[in-house]
Amino acid sequence: MKILVINGPNMDKLGKRDASVYGAETLAEINKKISALAAELGAEVSFYQSSSEGDIVSKIGNADEKYDGAVINPAAYTHTSVAIRDAIEAAKIPFAETHMSNIYSREDFRSKSMTAPVCAGQICGFGAESYLLALRAIVSLLKKK
Repeated sequence: MKILVINGPNMDKLGKRDASVYGAETLAEINKKISALAAELGAEVSFYQSSSEGDIVSKIGNADEKYDGAVINPAAYTHTSVAIRDAIEAAKIPFAETHMSNIYSREDFRSKSMTAPVCAGQICGFGAESYLLALRAIVSLLKKK
């Protein structure tokens, strides 16, 4: 089974951003952990990061041609992007939304996810572990189908 992991704006800045919110690991380090877990679970993962909303929408739009499921951290677009929401909704594969921080314990504007309602589920607040939990969830969902 093939899983796409999508990261939105500024996630390439992990390791340089506010460590009290995002931890000290880089995106490359997190991706290594995701790859290792994927291998254990019998899944293959591909990674994509962009700060461009349109590029993310295009990637999602073509995802069901290559992938069985996806994990997405839309980052700041979580709260603003109808376009990403609509692309996920139109995709013919399940998505798990994930966030490193607990978006419900931060600023009020972060507590509204436009994308979560069209995802199979959402995991947030566990730092880099959130990605691993989301991967486990999406693989489990796919194995049940």
